Amino acid sequence: MVCPTRNSFQFLNFNAIIFDMDKTSWRTRARRLRAEIHALYLAARDPRTPWYAKVLAAFIIGYALSPIDLIPDFIPVLGYLDDVVIVPAAIALLIRLIPTGVLQECREKARSQPMSLRKNWIVGIIIVSIWLLLIYVVLSLLWGIVKC
Repeated sequence: MVCPTRNSFQFLNFNAIIFDMDKTSWRTRARRLRAEIHALYLAARDPRTPWYAKVLAAFIIGYALSPIDLIPDFIPVLGYLDDVVIVPAAIALLIRLIPTGVLQECREKARSQPMSLRKNWIVGIIIVSIWLLLIYVVLSLLWGIVKC
């Protein structure tokens, strides 16, 4: 397993995010995070990346883009726990799983190639369908338990 450098987690500096309220630094951090996510996307598509890192990347992207959260946002404090803690922790784990050379190349590509944000309705439909299927299965199980 490859140990990340201190700069790998620069966008996960929670103390600076919470206590530093300068708009310029927020924009800078947002740009860094966007570039890092683009690099992780490129690394997940690289053939040298291990399969388990690719699977984790797919789960992170699917969960982060999903309209349904593990912990609903309307629950006080805990509602945003997954957005603030779980997703960044999963990204940090993903950074550790991707080989350093591959990640460096992908970071350079991400800096040189702008990320296109075209709408991909097919992926969105697949994610929503998976969530609806999971909800159906859980409700069916619960209905079977209640009915008995």
